[in-house]
Amino acid sequence: MLGTSPDSTLPASLASRLSDEQRQPILEASRGQRVKLLAAALSLSEPDTLNAVAAAAGLDTAHNLEADGPSLSLLPARLVHDYQLVPIVHGKPASDASGPQPSTLNSQPSASDPLHLATAWPPDAIMVDWIRTFTPRPVVWHLGVAEKIHQLILQHFGVGSGSLEDSDDGYVAPEAAQQADDVDEEAAVVRFVTDVISQAVADEATDIHFEPQEGRLQIRYRVDGLLVAVPVPDNLLRFQDAIISRLKIMAKMNISEKRLPQDGRINFRAGATVLDIRVSTVPTIYAESISLRLLNQKKEAYTMDRLGMSKHEQEQINHILEYPHGIILVTGPTGSGKSTSLNAFLRKINSPDLRIITIEDPIEYEVPGVNQMQVRSEIGLTFASALRHVLRQDPDVIMVGEIRDKDTAEIAIRASLTGHLVFSTLHTNDAPGALTRLIDMGIEPFLVTSAIELVIAQRLVRRLCPDCAAPEPVNKLKLRDTLAVLGIDPAEADLINALKQPVGCDRCRGTGYRGRIGIFEILKPNDELHDLVIKRESTRTLTQSARKHGMRPLQVSGWEKVQAGHTTLDEVLRVITVTEK
Repeated sequence: MLGTSPDSTLPASLASRLSDEQRQPILEASRGQRVKLLAAALSLSEPDTLNAVAAAAGLDTAHNLEADGPSLSLLPARLVHDYQLVPIVHGKPASDASGPQPSTLNSQPSASDPLHLATAWPPDAIMVDWIRTFTPRPVVWHLGVAEKIHQLILQHFGVGSGSLEDSDDGYVAPEAAQQADDVDEEAAVVRFVTDVISQAVADEATDIHFEPQEGRLQIRYRVDGLLVAVPVPDNLLRFQDAIISRLKIMAKMNISEKRLPQDGRINFRAGATVLDIRVSTVPTIYAESISLRLLNQKKEAYTMDRLGMSKHEQEQINHILEYPHGIILVTGPTGSGKSTSLNAFLRKINSPDLRIITIEDPIEYEVPGVNQMQVRSEIGLTFASALRHVLRQDPDVIMVGEIRDKDTAEIAIRASLTGHLVFSTLHTNDAPGALTRLIDMGIEPFLVTSAIELVIAQRLVRRLCPDCAAPEPVNKLKLRDTLAVLGIDPAEADLINALKQPVGCDRCRGTGYRGRIGIFEILKPNDELHDLVIKRESTRTLTQSARKHGMRPLQVSGWEKVQAGHTTLDEVLRVITVTEK
């Protein structure tokens, strides 16, 4: 059917261009992944591959997909999830038409109206038969971008809705046809929790929050630093207690204890991805709220280029990385990418002739050849105690995940003054603030000036989607005001005619952004700054001195990223408050 080869749903004209080794992984992959794999095998772009598959199968390619609301209820959510298909609105009413087309009205279509279905891969006979089971309407198939189809399914059916759906419609998932226990509630909850975590991995979320509210269970992901509400099935509240218990069991927590906060860990596998998930529960007025921090220790490490550092910024840092001793601090709020930057620095200097030891909580990246230690405060293994022991291990370079107290700060400074290069992080708003923070902890100013070689303050801003971002003319008056707020010369607005802005497409799920990029403020203490620190001058005075000697503030770094088309001024304003000028 549909021009496919007799033993598969891979169009024959395309199958003939592949070897057996190339063909088999494509057929074994999920329907949503096949175009991506085929594109790699044929050395084509994904849009071109999608068009080629559609042409070979005798289908058209649908763009700007919009779900057909009245037709959504025709198909079971589980079938929609399993086969990655969704009813869509096809065509718009012509200007001279006597009235709107049935598919555009919010009313139920008749049995003779065609049902337009978008799917990520040509349908096979079983798939077509299942559709006929649930609707007598003639079906018109279209191919669409897998990410957009999946997004529409989540938006209208909810994450994991196929798992929690009542099984009274006769549909049985292909992979579960002979598993009788798949229809019971316990198995449904297990599948649902797996679906939620797997979707978070696909969305590159860093956290998942299960938040019981009055009359509902809210689930939110943190994606690119922002919380995103996750569409959930209508019947989710019915399974709330079972879902919370399932998560606690996975994290090896006491499921009978609901009055006290608990912490646990889950080892989770999603395809080729292995996650170390940190789980935290707190009691609320409705039920226990559960937060999951997703840590993928095998994920691709960042280089300084990928972090978003300019050539000049890299030169400043690389020069200090060659020092045999001293402290390099990275500062910023939680979630600003401090640990990721330190990891990039470690990989930059990592070599067989250096002994590198890290003390982390948690270990976010595995670095080959580096000795990495996990803090365990519950048994007394704190940053300070671990650092004492590490100094007896003959290290050349030490990375301390965070300086939280005077004890850790003193040991780190002593280590740097006795011939060790030390990397660590602090929670301060800007780079000069790190120096005064150490003094506030009780460290003598002369020790601070002797040990600190470099301080880097950073933030993460969302990166514009490269597929859809488009330049737009600027309102020069508004731009001048914005630059003034950021402490940048408003006259620079006169040199700008257009800046890239988010648009939204299938690739970025309509947000206009994909991933994040760093903005940086780099402080190399000089003699004047040393004197000011010794005098215990304020952070404001230190900042004025540092800028006078060439330190570029975060605002300037952000403005450069905006001019280069990497992000927007709205993003820079979001992460840098006006008080940080």
